[in-house]
Amino acid sequence: MFFETKDLAVGYNRKVLIDNINMKIKKGQVTTLIGPNGSGKSTILKTITKHLENVAGTVYINKNDIRSLSDKDIAKSLSVVLTERISTEYMTCEDIVGLGRYPYTNNFGTLTKEDRDIIEDCLEKVEAIDLKNREFMTLSDGQKQRILLARALCQQPEIIVLDEPTSFLDIHHKIKLLNILRKMAKEKNISVIMSLHEIDLAPKVSDMIMCVKGSTIKYYGTPEEVFKDKIIEELYNLESNRYNMFFGSIELPKVAGVPEIFVVAGNGCGIPYYRELQKNGLAFRTGILYENDIDYQVARALGSEVFVAKPFQPIEKFLYEKAYEGLKKSKYLIDAGTEIGEHNKLNKQLIDEAKNLNIKIVHNFQEFFTIEA
Repeated sequence: MFFETKDLAVGYNRKVLIDNINMKIKKGQVTTLIGPNGSGKSTILKTITKHLENVAGTVYINKNDIRSLSDKDIAKSLSVVLTERISTEYMTCEDIVGLGRYPYTNNFGTLTKEDRDIIEDCLEKVEAIDLKNREFMTLSDGQKQRILLARALCQQPEIIVLDEPTSFLDIHHKIKLLNILRKMAKEKNISVIMSLHEIDLAPKVSDMIMCVKGSTIKYYGTPEEVFKDKIIEELYNLESNRYNMFFGSIELPKVAGVPEIFVVAGNGCGIPYYRELQKNGLAFRTGILYENDIDYQVARALGSEVFVAKPFQPIEKFLYEKAYEGLKKSKYLIDAGTEIGEHNKLNKQLIDEAKNLNIKIVHNFQEFFTIEA
């Protein structure tokens, strides 16, 4: 392993915040720390980069104890992009990126032609060559992050550590920055260690995930091992079914109360209705859905009662009867417009029964809220 921590304990003033931190990171691997605000992600990153003294344990770079290395030697192996603002008045982007050459310059900090070629190359790698002569302080947050990443790359490190690099960025620049990091890891064999709040993006960019909460590391493994409903709900203190591992998304809490609306849905047709009903504070029942239906993934989080069938099989009679009992307790039926086939034909029967029960059937929200008014 190129980078490793053994029984690391981190904290402040010799007081342990988190202990037993054991991570092993290969070259070219992206490792992401996730967890609630204030859980200690930044403390871990500052400790492994020697910005904070470790309370116990050891950090190794290429089998060398980081405490035995000089700051200049560390800078040749490891570069850091932290959240602290730097004072850059009147400095151009080229000046900022050039700071990354510090470990390799002479005592006067003189940049050679080779250094300037490296600066140019790093600006191109982060797609910021057009910003070269701009004053750093005039840039947007997304542009600043790319310049700081170019500065980190300019050190020609084997490890890059970033603390919340996507903070304050819009979705376009989040994706752009993470894609650059992913490419750098694979193409340049650079290890990336970072913290992220975006749990929808973390599994897409990471090879390993570390869950930080409380006094120990809760989970450490591949995205497939970590991003499970129960693990994420426990990590962030979410109610059951709030996190969906298939979508990588969080749903708002379901509406309390007795449902008076039955939504006949399937094949993704119901999701817009479920979310609109939730936003308007309206509880609902829905079905009959299959377990592998995209609608089911949202319905189980937002629906008061969900009638669900096993995949790829005709809906069984007992399940239809349960759904029919729910229908009889409903005041409205929303026909979401799902396609009816041989296996789900009993959903058509539910719609027909709603007519027989004099339940108001609607096909869109405008129609529904007109009736409600």
